[in-house]
Amino acid sequence: MRLQAAKVFGYLVLTTAALQAGASSVHSSPEKQSVLVASPDRSVELSLQNDAGNLTYSVTVDGQPVLAPSSLGILSDDVELGEGVTLGRAKQHVVTEHYPFSGAHAVAVNHATEAIVPAQSHGQSFEVDVHVADDGVAVRLRLPAKPGRRVQADRSAWKLPGDPTMWVDAWDPSYESPYRTTTLSQLGSGNLGLPITAHVGKLYVTLTEAALKDYGDLAIKPGPDGTLQGQLLNDPQGWETDQTVVQPWRVTVIARDLTALVNTTLVQNLNAAPNKELAGANWIKPGRSTWQWLATGDPREDEQRQWVDWTRQLGFEYYLIDEGWSSWKDPWGTLTSTIAYAKKQNVKIWIWVHSKEVEKPEARKAYFQKAAAAGVVGIKIDFPPPTNRWWSTWYWDTARDAATYHLMVDFHGATKPTGMQRTWPNALTREGVRGHEYQITRYKRHLDADHDVILPFTRYIAGPGDYTPTVFESKELQGNAWGHELAQAILFTSPYLCFGGNPKDYIANPAKDVLEAIPSVWDETRVLPGSEPGKLVAEARRSGDQWFVAIINGGSETNVDVALDFLAKGTWQATELFDTKNHPDAWDRETVNATAADHIKLTLSPRGGFVARIQNCGKSCK
Repeated sequence: MRLQAAKVFGYLVLTTAALQAGASSVHSSPEKQSVLVASPDRSVELSLQNDAGNLTYSVTVDGQPVLAPSSLGILSDDVELGEGVTLGRAKQHVVTEHYPFSGAHAVAVNHATEAIVPAQSHGQSFEVDVHVADDGVAVRLRLPAKPGRRVQADRSAWKLPGDPTMWVDAWDPSYESPYRTTTLSQLGSGNLGLPITAHVGKLYVTLTEAALKDYGDLAIKPGPDGTLQGQLLNDPQGWETDQTVVQPWRVTVIARDLTALVNTTLVQNLNAAPNKELAGANWIKPGRSTWQWLATGDPREDEQRQWVDWTRQLGFEYYLIDEGWSSWKDPWGTLTSTIAYAKKQNVKIWIWVHSKEVEKPEARKAYFQKAAAAGVVGIKIDFPPPTNRWWSTWYWDTARDAATYHLMVDFHGATKPTGMQRTWPNALTREGVRGHEYQITRYKRHLDADHDVILPFTRYIAGPGDYTPTVFESKELQGNAWGHELAQAILFTSPYLCFGGNPKDYIANPAKDVLEAIPSVWDETRVLPGSEPGKLVAEARRSGDQWFVAIINGGSETNVDVALDFLAKGTWQATELFDTKNHPDAWDRETVNATAADHIKLTLSPRGGFVARIQNCGKSCK
């Protein structure tokens, strides 16, 4: 698949005839002041309209409402640019792109109808951008450059029809709140973070934003009429700018089933392609990493070669030296010697740094240059402040500067992803998720049972997340079974897959062979029947000619029947790792032959799990 896809990577140039052929998908009616934009297969339609003088948009799928009229606007210089609106004639085009993707599958497809709609409000001109794809829609405003312009508030909103079931988290500037199941009418009045997923009729709908840059991070305030209103909580006073104001895309992902939902690339599609050098950069390499902080705390200067040895034994590509290394007696000297030793073991080194050390451009470039000269290949940057307008641009500038020195990046304590990794593929992942750090005994905290079984359908729709999965130490399980823990490493997508557990526990575990075979990126992902956000997540993921089945259960005992109909013809060999009843820190392991006609039937305990590695053994099957 990768070789075939490589032939179509990049932009496909559309001819004038192709654009003209798609013109019927956009209609503008000056009398009604509305613009209709349809997706390429015409199943999704967005109507941009002047609704009693207010700028709104609504969305239907197969003629059924997905978004009721929802407001768009920006308060600027005390003028509501979204009130008293008149719309001009839309200019539209069709975009078709294929590009490499590191996530649930190997190739992203961006096929959409886009429109630029001129608008006026209170005598001021601006433009509305519209993107309508078969898997969702996005809208944004663009205000022209104006000396001393004040941006004071964001008026964009989503209004879902009815009272759908929703999966939400409380707003937290570092995006580490737990997700919960609720309904629109039961949201309460507290602020919410994005992404949010809802079950609207038979469709799954995820709300978020894309291409966040030079603009404040968006939070959500539930309104009394069910409206989800955008809030710039990190910019309470707004900001001034002389430049063009480009609102981040307000995104509505639309999926007919959970497989389509987890495979969407709509957020990434709304970001610009990388330059040619980065698109083909051989130094940007997804991989797996060991990490000492969750297991043992601060790194010890005299243990670094041991950690490299453990990494080599597991066959992982990377070892991350986390917070505390700069306090060593000889930090840069020990780091350099560790890197030299690791190179001989075919292991590469990442290091941790506080964001304050790389906040300013001059200090950032000097730090990156020094790290690259020492042989570091990646930087984990932690504790950036809440993402106001200035810090939203800092992420982009930091990824750009890191690319200059051929450094990969993992942003921690970070805002949610908005697709920047497409433009800067060296920014492999970021935290922005309540991960395993919240379930360790020394913090006396743990995660609710339903959080893990919501994440793949909410937070991970926006982009990769550094959850730091998988512990096997008995006292750290806190209710999870080994199967639950191992499945995290498969389900929680992160091209830089940083494992949280102690390598000694991995090496000694009977499932070591399965753990060390788990890749950090996938060629194909299917959500299996029985999956339901908040209750159960079961996926089959393919890498090359092997499949992994991973299941995480929520808080209630559950029966699961896994059909292996995703397998190709022939006989396969399945290594199956079942939870041992009443013993969360043990396996019932079986190795069996399997075909596409077979099923795996399970009874999962609360917070249990299951993992299978299925290999095409051909004639070697016994």
